[in-house]
Amino acid sequence: MKKLTRYISGQITSGFLLVVFSLLSMLWLTQSLRFVEMVTNKGLPLRLFVELTSLLMPQLFVVLSPIAVFSAVLFVYNRLLADRELVIMQAAGISPLRNAMPAIVVGVLLSFFAIYVQNIGIPASENAFRRLEWEVKNNVSHLMFREGEFTSLKNDLTVFITKHEKDGSVSGILLVDETNPKQKVTLSAKKGRIVYEQDHPHIILLNGARQEIDVESNRFSSLNFERYSVDLGGFGKGGLKPATVREKSIKELLTAGENDALSEAEKRKYIVEGNRRITTPIYNLLFALLACTGLLVGNFNRRGQTKIISVSVFFMILILGLDLIFTNLAGKFLYFLPLLYLNCFVPLLMCMYLLVFYNPFFFNKLKNKVRGFANAV
Repeated sequence: MKKLTRYISGQITSGFLLVVFSLLSMLWLTQSLRFVEMVTNKGLPLRLFVELTSLLMPQLFVVLSPIAVFSAVLFVYNRLLADRELVIMQAAGISPLRNAMPAIVVGVLLSFFAIYVQNIGIPASENAFRRLEWEVKNNVSHLMFREGEFTSLKNDLTVFITKHEKDGSVSGILLVDETNPKQKVTLSAKKGRIVYEQDHPHIILLNGARQEIDVESNRFSSLNFERYSVDLGGFGKGGLKPATVREKSIKELLTAGENDALSEAEKRKYIVEGNRRITTPIYNLLFALLACTGLLVGNFNRRGQTKIISVSVFFMILILGLDLIFTNLAGKFLYFLPLLYLNCFVPLLMCMYLLVFYNPFFFNKLKNKVRGFANAV
């Protein structure tokens, strides 16, 4: 039995990895379109582009994992049934619950992994993404100023940089300042550095010259300097965005009702998110059972199991739809919160009941009585 469990579990795991990586790849491509502008217009390095888009993957994995395990389990058990392998197992006296054990094992392991991802992986990735996104949008030294190109800023400043040095400094700097309509100032320096003071960027010029033309009198003046600071402005304003709900720990979310700094809507949002961190991982086990229960307790049909598969897919979509509906309702009224747990645990208990106590003779007899009653009516 252990070999049989390992064999089926290996098939399910292979199918799950194939499905989840395929779905993640497609969604990664769609999500990466959000950052194409940063690559084309701001010269975002490929390393930062990959890092930004990769930080979105934990959240997508949690969403796709139950669907992927459902697809994998449904495919594997349907193939075992089509190849008569399940028929032989059932004829050998192996119970439906024992045949479902590989799906249960994979579902339980994925549920624990999803708990880890939701409570540790996603908060860490959301925090890293928020900080990296701010850095990408505000680090003008490497992303806004390209080597050998003139860059026009919003406050009538034009900057030209010859080269970015490895130590973070820049060399060969030319800056044209037209912020004052009465003056035109040109600054040039051999070296410089971008610095931030209270999230406000300045460029420090070293060993350069300042040339100024008075527009009204056409008077020209020039001076040399060892150190000169220019406020670039227009970037880095406001600092980092506040932490999102996904960055909070489950303790902070569940105890949000005691936080007087939050509004009532925010408290409800936090509490619903905290409870979803409990229910969402269990969908991996639920969908694994949902995919195999119908095939294990249903009657074998040589023409295929289209009806059973269709019913399983229907209930899977129904559960996902109800989860979305109950989440939105609970976000407005917390007394809908128990429906999130009912939507998760009621189908789970029903699947376990069918696998443990299923009696085909009782159900066939009940079905015949229902048909007889319908015909009589």
